[in-house]
Amino acid sequence: MNARPISEDDLQAYVDETLEAARRAQVASYLSTHPEEARRIERYRDQRALLRAALAPIADEPVPPELNLTRMLETRRRPRREWARWAAAAVVLLCLGGVTGWSMRGATEHGPRGIVALAGEAADSYQVYASDRVRPVEMGEDDRAGLIRWASTRLGRAVSVPDLSTSGYRFMGGRLVATPHGCAVLFMYDDPAGTRLVLFTRTMEADRNMPMSEHSRDGLEGVAWSSEGIGYSLVGPTSSELRPIANEIRRQVGTTL
Repeated sequence: MNARPISEDDLQAYVDETLEAARRAQVASYLSTHPEEARRIERYRDQRALLRAALAPIADEPVPPELNLTRMLETRRRPRREWARWAAAAVVLLCLGGVTGWSMRGATEHGPRGIVALAGEAADSYQVYASDRVRPVEMGEDDRAGLIRWASTRLGRAVSVPDLSTSGYRFMGGRLVATPHGCAVLFMYDDPAGTRLVLFTRTMEADRNMPMSEHSRDGLEGVAWSSEGIGYSLVGPTSSELRPIANEIRRQVGTTL
């Protein structure tokens, strides 16, 4: 009997080390004959290892007394107003912790910056989400207004969704993506043949005004640029003829580069 084809779910489970031994061996054999996929999966494994190492000290900490089951049950019996105060304090602490974590990461990492980092983040996001046939976007086209409000709030800048219908692509939806340089917005499009494009945008601390430059990696092509502190990167499969589409996006978002 022929082995079941290797899916994206298998590859992600391989990264997470949750496959059974037999299936893991099949995935390893597949990767040995698909070098581009092997390089992509190796990057994910490296990221997983870095994340586990960064969180290890937290995971090893003892459970705080406040999370003791008996104490939590007692807390539930206290007046609702007191519980609300504790909940609000917890939300504030979580937010501060998230901001501090991303700030520390940015201060300690010495990876790519500017337009090169933007192009790489866009390509990584394309590989993760464009291949997802179940839930490639968090908010669909039918909730475009909500997605725009959400994205604009997180980026602190007004966000609009470019119309690529004249280029043959419909808007599918989008999501927010965490990057080492802050929050980014991902918009996804597809054409009647099922080819998907991703427009990735975030604020820029470096390379705040950069002309269009083309990038390629692992069978993907991209066009990246920035204007007035906002970066854009359009990514799609090789031979997607992205430059004219990128020019149309640039015209719609009002950049002048």
